[in-house]
Amino acid sequence: MTTDADQLKQNICDVGLRLYQRGLVAGSDGNITVRLNEEQVLCTPTMLCKGQMQPEDICLVDMEGNQLAGSRQRTSEVLLHLEVLKARPDVESVIHCHAPHATAFAISGKPVPRAVMPESEFFFGEIPTAPYETPGTAAFARTILPFVERTNVCLLANHGTVTYANSLELAYNYTEILDAYCRILLLGAQLGPPDTLPVEKCKELESMRIDARIAPPALCDSK
Repeated sequence: MTTDADQLKQNICDVGLRLYQRGLVAGSDGNITVRLNEEQVLCTPTMLCKGQMQPEDICLVDMEGNQLAGSRQRTSEVLLHLEVLKARPDVESVIHCHAPHATAFAISGKPVPRAVMPESEFFFGEIPTAPYETPGTAAFARTILPFVERTNVCLLANHGTVTYANSLELAYNYTEILDAYCRILLLGAQLGPPDTLPVEKCKELESMRIDARIAPPALCDSK
């Protein structure tokens, strides 16, 4: 009989495969967490390709990062995920990866431009960058805290991306949308500075963007 935990483990493996196939992670890059209940979280193991995970590889940890079950060692970066989950009770899943186009901004020290495409304004608004700390440490985990309340996406300086949402699927979609947006920005930069959206149009999009704690509706141009 399939339990909720079994299904969530399979979902994590499925999303890991999609991240790997899309080139959003490489080798053993990245990590995924899903809230199992108020006290326990499922997370990916360390040093395993996200495209090769099986449900039995998924680890169980408590909200302090102590491993409770799993034959493999949990990712050291689960501490970052747990800070998000503790700060945002509405969040059910966190994804960290090295999405290449978004990470290009994270290593450059340059902010991701705004007011270029409606999708980014609608889904994200500001895309902040957390300062660098050594991955896997408590200090690293805390770098996201100044931003976690006001956004569902964040760059990690010289490291990668973090996305989080009230479902694993939405957290994954945020990662795809973020990297696609950054890819378009980098391609467009070869042609010159982008045209930006008028201020009043950005305000319209901002008014359409509901609170970041709630899953947004379908993409605004797909209605």
